[in-house]
Amino acid sequence: MGFSLFPKDVKFFDLFKDQNRKLLKAVTILDEIFHSFEDVEDRCTRINIIEAEANTISRRISTELSSTFITPIDREDIHQINITQEALINIVKATATRIGLLDCGEVLYPSRRLVRSLKIMIEEAGHLLGKLSQNKPAKEHIEIIKAHKYECEMLLLVGLGELYETKDQKKDDAASIIHIVKWNHIYGRIEQAVERAERLSDVLEGVLLKHA
Repeated sequence: MGFSLFPKDVKFFDLFKDQNRKLLKAVTILDEIFHSFEDVEDRCTRINIIEAEANTISRRISTELSSTFITPIDREDIHQINITQEALINIVKATATRIGLLDCGEVLYPSRRLVRSLKIMIEEAGHLLGKLSQNKPAKEHIEIIKAHKYECEMLLLVGLGELYETKDQKKDDAASIIHIVKWNHIYGRIEQAVERAERLSDVLEGVLLKHA
């Protein structure tokens, strides 16, 4: 597709919202895995399918951006929204893959709370996108995201603290060490997802401020 100086009617916000709906669908399934550890393989497969669909949307956004001269918001902001949502769904997929493959035993309670907060952050980011497309204020959504980011920081500290608690375990117990390593991987991925969700909120807030 060639570059054109003539404006095109590319509905970037519609594409962003489609992308966010895929992301929300994937994190909802991840939340189901952490709260009801059943049919994990089937749920992971569904997340993989959704991730592939979201990647198609991401590529379309990139293609449209490269061939569109006039855009509704700054080109860099379009790029950042796109790659941040794409990265988020990739991390959601990676988290699901790890919880499915690592045989971690009982799902730890802090991880359930973390994934639920992550889901809320992504849902609120979707509302933010809607307000941004209408150029409406969205302070309440930003505050909710920040509140859940703070809660996630506390939950991570609690989760890692409980993970390394050894009063009922021998430090040289191989099974305990493996358990810690597995959950370190999972907590690490959830933390990455939370940070990306906050990054998405920051980008959207910046765009709102530019166009206030």
